Amino acid sequence: MSSDTDRLARIRAAIDSEPRIRPTGGPIHLAFLGRDLLVEGEVDHVTGKKLALRAAARASGADIVDRLHVRPAVPMGDGAIRTHLCDALLGEPVLADCAIAAWNGDRLETIRDTDGATGRIEVRVQDGVVTLDGEVAGHGRKRFAGVLAWWVPGSRDVVNGLGVSPPETDDDGAITDTVRQVLEKDPLVASAAIEVGTRAGEVTLLGSVPSEQERHLAEADAWYVFGVDAVLNRLDVQP
Repeated sequence: MSSDTDRLARIRAAIDSEPRIRPTGGPIHLAFLGRDLLVEGEVDHVTGKKLALRAAARASGADIVDRLHVRPAVPMGDGAIRTHLCDALLGEPVLADCAIAAWNGDRLETIRDTDGATGRIEVRVQDGVVTLDGEVAGHGRKRFAGVLAWWVPGSRDVVNGLGVSPPETDDDGAITDTVRQVLEKDPLVASAAIEVGTRAGEVTLLGSVPSEQERHLAEADAWYVFGVDAVLNRLDVQP
């Protein structure tokens, strides 16, 4: 059996071979915690985070302990992130039937308590990492809440612990539907000419966008969606 040192070297080589994985503030830290692999550090973009975790999982064959964060687009304190996210949740029609609460230190504060609510979302922010707990009615609501958390410019990571009640079957079609909705909602992406397909958790983006920046933003939106394991970006740039 090869040593952990050799295994870690192979994992690091797999990560280093992907140019879109760009660490900030030093190399990504890798270590075995028993049979699990710790991946820790900071990268410049959600695409790099997801690709690094995927490369590490494939090269190691281990379960991943994910402590890899994304450098925030705008430095923000936890209170500001919490406020921005709660405002976004309150303003999202898809989540209008959800009660919303947020942890402020050790206090859980009610933000919206609707009569006959069909779900509840609890928000916690610590060191720029957003954690969502509670239950919502459907995988689409769970995924949309997670994307809204990622869209807060100060967010460094999102842990989407929302449950789905009543339980329902999840599939590629549900992922496709959410990615389409997210692209349509993103004001920075011209989504009219984008086609979305999903197979075994891999999202494919086809069509065209007006700029290279929008091409990258569309891919990031797909990565933000919970349950997406890979994104194949085949968008053309047609100004």
